[in-house]
Amino acid sequence: GIRPEVIETSRQINLIYQYWIHTDAIRTIGPLEEVLNTASHHRVHHGVNKQYLDKNHGSILILWDRLFGTFEREDEPVVYGLTTNINTFNPLRIAAHEHDQIRKDVAAADNWHDRLSYIFRGPGWAYSQHRGVAGGEDGPVEVSAHLATTA
Repeated sequence: GIRPEVIETSRQINLIYQYWIHTDAIRTIGPLEEVLNTASHHRVHHGVNKQYLDKNHGSILILWDRLFGTFEREDEPVVYGLTTNINTFNPLRIAAHEHDQIRKDVAAADNWHDRLSYIFRGPGWAYSQHRGVAGGEDGPVEVSAHLATTA
């Protein structure tokens, strides 16, 4: 097996790597963008823009997302947030809100395929298949709509 020290060292390297990709200050790192998960790629991961849902899951290497078809370039400003905003500061509600929404979506689904898909697929599927059921009444926010309300 693998020695525990190797696993722990790998975990620490991964954690340290995450610090620099959580920034808007770094726009691009040139050709390394093709191999590594970068700040730009990770911004996409956190976006609620329709084209950014369920994208760029890689931790250090972006190769896996390219291989599995979940890679997306940052082509427009990223809107950060949740597919369904919550209006609470209650930590228990914050921790449970997504599970509550999945439960509601499963209960409202018309067939078993959709019920299982709400459980096992991502928010991008729910929004594209059933606008208005998952992601709130209006689904994920459009960048132009978000900018108009925050300007």
